[in-house]
Amino acid sequence: MKETPVLIVGGGYAGLTSALFLSHQGVPCLLVDRHPAASVLGRARGINPRTTEIYRPLGLEQAVIEAGRPFEEEDGLVRCATLTGEWHWVFGGDGSPRTLPELTAGEFCLADQSAVEPILIDAARARGAELWFDTECRSVEPGDDGVTAVVEDRATGEQHTIRARYVIGADGYGGATRERLGIARTGPGPIRHFVTFVFKADLSEIITKRALFWIVGEPGSAASGGFTTHAMRDHWGLSLMYDPDKESPGDFTDERCVAAAKAIIGRDVPVELVSKAAWTEAVAVADRYRSGRVFLAGDAAHVWPPAQALGANSAVQDAHNLAWKLAAVLAGRASDALLDTYEAERRPVALELSDLTVRSQNARFSATPEDDPMDPITSILGQRYTSTAMVGAAGGPVFGDGVSARAVPGTRAPHLWLDLDGRRIGVHDLFHDSFVLLCGPDGEEWARAGVEGVRACRIGTDATDVEGWWEARYGCEAVLVRPDGYVAWRSDTVDAEGTPAARLESALHRILH
Repeated sequence: MKETPVLIVGGGYAGLTSALFLSHQGVPCLLVDRHPAASVLGRARGINPRTTEIYRPLGLEQAVIEAGRPFEEEDGLVRCATLTGEWHWVFGGDGSPRTLPELTAGEFCLADQSAVEPILIDAARARGAELWFDTECRSVEPGDDGVTAVVEDRATGEQHTIRARYVIGADGYGGATRERLGIARTGPGPIRHFVTFVFKADLSEIITKRALFWIVGEPGSAASGGFTTHAMRDHWGLSLMYDPDKESPGDFTDERCVAAAKAIIGRDVPVELVSKAAWTEAVAVADRYRSGRVFLAGDAAHVWPPAQALGANSAVQDAHNLAWKLAAVLAGRASDALLDTYEAERRPVALELSDLTVRSQNARFSATPEDDPMDPITSILGQRYTSTAMVGAAGGPVFGDGVSARAVPGTRAPHLWLDLDGRRIGVHDLFHDSFVLLCGPDGEEWARAGVEGVRACRIGTDATDVEGWWEARYGCEAVLVRPDGYVAWRSDTVDAEGTPAARLESALHRILH
């Protein structure tokens, strides 16, 4: 019998970042994944500024950006019959900006998931997380005071019983955790089936300008092969659709894959097969994200088409939202009710994105790609929450009127450039391991409130507002920001009853209980 506060089932983005964020908050955790190691298959491409913004205060942004260096020059989406044929740019190709300095200190990065996962593994282990690969979860039995799971070492067959306070099911679309809990899904389900394989080939004479993604196939056959670069130079990924009623992944022999690669290249060049796997493109959102002491995150909770890489980034942001809440409950600072706000905040976002990404992908694959309904900046930085984990959230649609220009409860805290001890940082670099109370130049009494679990930062004293945006974007006595960078409460009235400390304690209690 092994005991752990949190057991994480699944070692993809959702699982690894759950382990990272929990251990960063000081919560011991154990992750099990049935694969022997991180996959070498190229999977999710593209890390958006909200995700790099999350990685920054953990000191990981630069490592992730370096992992994406081989793809810095890539941009846009191309249609073509073969790579040696004529290219038609659906969008991009002209060097889209990778930074949004007025909105965030984070930046777009094109690192492949296969290159980022080792970074997350090392960072989680360095903070004390236990990661057991080649270990399959055989059962999960929730109880009133904990969860009992049985896991099996796939190399030896040895089984271990794990006793956890909580479990995070991050085992993907086809994982067993959701099914064991009896949680249904809303959505059309599987829509397309693919076999993806990575091959090595020298295409330097053929591809002189790199796109992010190629839709390869004869006109009218929407993406008979989706062709994308992989995590290493001269390694490429090709995804081929198949009809499961007529064939299976086993029909894609090595010889067939090599022949398909040469066909989409359009030239007989040496091709070496590296790896292959089958996967299903689906649209579905779990009807519940929580069942007692078990939570779903990432693809176990939601799946949709890969438009804007919002699936992988949403997995990271699920974990970021849940980790600080679990940490607060496990430390006795919050009641169990706080954990219900994970579903209340993240599921509406998933429902909205599942619809938007389908319509976006349909537009991009159509004759009128300019009809794409998705605003990428709003979908990344404009997500809004409504729950009891904030005081005074206005409610309404997930995306409202775009990225909020003012610090109001339920929205991501507006970006500020700050000078902190001679270092230029973004305001979100302050948010990671505790609540942060931001107050203005006249907020000395707020800064001295001394409420447990809250770190104060006085703009103009502790940190300098480099661009002079404080008044326009915050413009109040004080703003309380959660560890995930979302505004939890703000104080606008100098004549309100009670001392700053009393008002802050009251707001924090409402948020956590």
